[in-house]
Amino acid sequence: MFDSPRARLSAIAVHLPSRYRTMEETRARIAASGGAYAPPPGLLEYVTGVRGVHVRDEGVQASDLAVAAAVKTLCSAGADIGEVDLLLFAATAQDLIEPATAHIVAAKLGASCPVFDVKNACNSVLNAVEVACSFIAVGRYRTVLIACGESATDATRWRVPDHEALLRAMPGYTVSDAGAALLLTAGPAGDGDPGVLTLSFSAESAAWEACVVAGGGSLRGRSNDDECTSLQLSGDLLSTALDNLPSHLEPAHRELRAIRESAFIAFHQITLQQFHDTSGKLRLPVSRCIATVAEHGNCASASLPLQLVEAQQTHRVEPGDTVGLIGLASGTSVGLALIRL
Repeated sequence: MFDSPRARLSAIAVHLPSRYRTMEETRARIAASGGAYAPPPGLLEYVTGVRGVHVRDEGVQASDLAVAAAVKTLCSAGADIGEVDLLLFAATAQDLIEPATAHIVAAKLGASCPVFDVKNACNSVLNAVEVACSFIAVGRYRTVLIACGESATDATRWRVPDHEALLRAMPGYTVSDAGAALLLTAGPAGDGDPGVLTLSFSAESAAWEACVVAGGGSLRGRSNDDECTSLQLSGDLLSTALDNLPSHLEPAHRELRAIRESAFIAFHQITLQQFHDTSGKLRLPVSRCIATVAEHGNCASASLPLQLVEAQQTHRVEPGDTVGLIGLASGTSVGLALIRL
């Protein structure tokens, strides 16, 4: 019997802007912003466990970050942009409301293939993998490039009236700008062949208000209000969502068990405390994870590629190993992927 092709991860790369803003520099900018409140020294580091974040240069767009990572990925795979059958831009960020940022990325890369955006907060890249795998499995496309550009530091709040407002805006102090790209190609689907082995997704959409950037859409429209243009956290809703995480993953218990047995496990990271809380709730072996959030901050949907690239660069994984990816995103949604390299 003919087996459907399996999407294999031919190459993956990340791009981190060289400019680095420490938490002390963030605190100093909040203090100098003219707001009524300035956090005391050390508070941001204590609450988040993050040393600093990557910040793109003036004039650099989300598409530029995606292009930088895509060029690295194509080079690593020894592929040309002309070999790409479909380009997906997957990120929380975008260059413009219209057109799709994928068109801007494609134009900068010189691509002439079909393109579109995949957007689901910090699960955007993982959902793009799901889309790419589906297209490859049915033979629609053989080579899919997923490009991610996160300009997340745009959502940082600088003027805060009090300590409570600072805590609500805390996610904006840990986010980093970053680019990531994955090249997925069609291959055989035998028992020992590489590729994406399993995918599973779930959502608890009633908790969509747990973490939002309200301005820019039809609900709030254009606004200069700091509450609307920055990441805002509802701590109770987020805590409830994290507490319910194991139950949300119960239907995928077999996939989660396989991920726990993987050579390496990457999961979305917001703060260092959340890294420890999530690994504990899901019973993940910390020795097979990397807490990238401490050094690089929350890279939004580029965070899973970043962790996998670091695992490759430090020789924690080799060809033939299986790796597990766990995506967590506001909305809220959860995604699992098991990949054999």
